[in-house]
Amino acid sequence: NRKGYGMSWKFDEKSPIYVQIAQHIKMQIISQEIKNGDQLPTVRELAEEAGVNPNTMQRAFSELEREGMVYSQRTSGRFVTEDTDLIMQKRREVAEAELESFVNNMQKMGFQINDITSVLESYIKEKN
Repeated sequence: NRKGYGMSWKFDEKSPIYVQIAQHIKMQIISQEIKNGDQLPTVRELAEEAGVNPNTMQRAFSELEREGMVYSQRTSGRFVTEDTDLIMQKRREVAEAELESFVNNMQKMGFQINDITSVLESYIKEKN
């Protein structure tokens, strides 16, 4: 019954691998692909699946723990937070970062702020 946490672990050169892994798992949590309260596979299992060193996976987990997204129980492993407010807050943070990047890119292409909304609206209408 193990979920594939992998999706296929692809890493780029832009940031450290442990940061990318933490971000990947965080996205799975905020999208509810991994539910709050779920137990996570062990560091060793996930490291093997992702094809990374267990220390790298451990650093990713430490990062997620620091953010409060996962917590450790000494005897039974690691779990996703049950704090739905925190998950919603992280979802908003990720969404804002995406929007900021999108708006910046549109401005670099020469779009005025007022134009961006109408471009986005017509794009969404076409796609639906």
